[in-house]
Amino acid sequence: MDPRPRFSLEVAAAGLLALCCVLTALVAVCDVRLLAVLLPLLALIALALWLGARRLRKGIAAYVSAAPFEGSGLQASLAQLELPAALLSGKTLVWYNAAFDRQLLAGEGAVLQPVNRVLPGLELHQCVLPGGQCLERAGRRYTIFASSLPGRGKEDVTLLYLVDDTPLKVQAAEYAASRPAYMIIELDGYQELVANLRDSEKARLMEAVNRTLENYFGRTSGFLSRVSGTRYIAVVEERHMKEIAAARFDILDKVRSLDEAVGVTLSIGVGRGGESLKACQEMARQSLDMALGRGGDQAAVKTPDGFEFYGGVSRSVEKRSRVKSRILATALADLIRQADSVVIMGHRMSDLDCLGAAIGVLRICKGLDAPAVIAVRREATLAANLIEEFERAGFGEDFIHPDQVLETVTPRTLLVVVDTHIVNLLESRDVFEHCGQVAVIDHHRKAVGHIENPVLFFHEPYASSACELVSELVQYVEAPGAKPTALEAEAMLAGIMLDTRNFALHTGVRTFEAAAYLRRMGAQTEAVKKLFNSSLQEYTVKSNLVEGADIYMGCAISVAGELEPGMAVAVPQAANDLLTIEGVGASFVAVQKGTGVNISARSMGEVNVQVVMEMLGGGGHLTMAGAQLKDTGIEQAEQLIRKAVAAYRAQQRQGAAENKK
Repeated sequence: MDPRPRFSLEVAAAGLLALCCVLTALVAVCDVRLLAVLLPLLALIALALWLGARRLRKGIAAYVSAAPFEGSGLQASLAQLELPAALLSGKTLVWYNAAFDRQLLAGEGAVLQPVNRVLPGLELHQCVLPGGQCLERAGRRYTIFASSLPGRGKEDVTLLYLVDDTPLKVQAAEYAASRPAYMIIELDGYQELVANLRDSEKARLMEAVNRTLENYFGRTSGFLSRVSGTRYIAVVEERHMKEIAAARFDILDKVRSLDEAVGVTLSIGVGRGGESLKACQEMARQSLDMALGRGGDQAAVKTPDGFEFYGGVSRSVEKRSRVKSRILATALADLIRQADSVVIMGHRMSDLDCLGAAIGVLRICKGLDAPAVIAVRREATLAANLIEEFERAGFGEDFIHPDQVLETVTPRTLLVVVDTHIVNLLESRDVFEHCGQVAVIDHHRKAVGHIENPVLFFHEPYASSACELVSELVQYVEAPGAKPTALEAEAMLAGIMLDTRNFALHTGVRTFEAAAYLRRMGAQTEAVKKLFNSSLQEYTVKSNLVEGADIYMGCAISVAGELEPGMAVAVPQAANDLLTIEGVGASFVAVQKGTGVNISARSMGEVNVQVVMEMLGGGGHLTMAGAQLKDTGIEQAEQLIRKAVAAYRAQQRQGAAENKK
């Protein structure tokens, strides 16, 4: 806005000074020697104009602040008010009371000054809101309120009044900083890690862990307590919790570096921002479940706004014991016997691992004489070859479209979800909502949006695939017909081979044991290999995706428009092939799908593609992940992928720098 009084005054002074400069220049043209006299005279005139304008400004300030308001209503209501108050014309200060002058100006006149020079950062549109605007000035904290009225000219007239609530804000800040945050800390897979260590080595390892944790939390005003052999609790103030989060929970790196041969890691669950300490404790428990479900070696922080994750750079610790598999196999068999019917369902765009696991669960249901079907969209699957094999074998009726399944679902129907635990990724959300009970079998790292309160949750992030987990369950189901046929064994073996890339990645002892069991059940590796065959058209599409890739920060990124129907299988295949290129640690292949974009991500373990995809709203596993972007163009998707990769690399550099310290 135009501050007219001040602007007019300054224009007049500037005009006089400019006139003097012009006259001086004309005289100098006639005789240059006169400049020795004229230049000092010009400087004196400029100084006189500046002092005169300042004196005039002070006179105006004294005039508008005193005489005209003596005995007026404004003088009575505002001049004697202890709250600082000021009147603005547009954004120019034209009047203020004694409290404003005393507290904010220290006696220095400021009439006709821009208000932002007196109150830097003032936003009038925020001051007129019910909460006002908070500003700090001269070591005090004010809440500024404003009321505006249209002026006679072009500018509004605004009344400001400032409330000095410094003590209240200081107390509120201290209250927020001292709020407790609850932490539950657990050693990952301790029993498996120390199984071959001597007692003295175990004692030294635990002593090192205890000392590291004590020193770490000793820097805070909180406390640490060991509640069991492998679990600790800690309560720290929010001020220290912010520091820990800003350092990205470097305690994870400190503990991981204690003994690289053993590879001990921590999982941390944090609850902060709860209404009470008990609420924070419950949030910490949920966070720890999330951290463990994502493979451990990380911290999960839950606030009222959701989850945040830190760490997760190492592989999950494989559990050698099969006790859990045996117990859950019995529990699953009981649930199947009690249900009226069973529906088995995986994720959208189902693959060989998803359908292979579903076929394994279907075999358990057939062995228990329970009516069961697999809900799958044949027009949107990456395992069409497998379904065709079962159709040729006479089992095509086992695969039903989700819409047809809805007609037979009852409140006593059991839904078994395989190869995913995220509600938004299910093949059909309607089927999920109509079934009375839900059991989950999955190997992906736990993510936000998971299925709440399932009756059975078999979740092992260390496992190579969902087919590996189902292969173990099948072995412990006590029913004559629960053993898989050769064709079913081949389907599950294909799922294991897909997720391990022919046993090259993310394999453990139990992976090979599951494969050996399936081989004993009649699975032929030659037949399994045929399930991975692709048509010439699919191979051409895959080759084009690989050829169009670009290397960015050690990652191969390939984008393309919408593919022809039935060519979706080429996307993950291209992502796998890109990993064979030297210098590529991860690959991201994105294709247009309607108004959105589907992304398939793969890595060799150096890059945690799950973390990268979570930045885009997706998820998955350490070496295999994906995301689906809605209402996004392919060029925008490429920029989002590059931005996520850059952010992940920045986190890696920051972690490496902290480790060096």
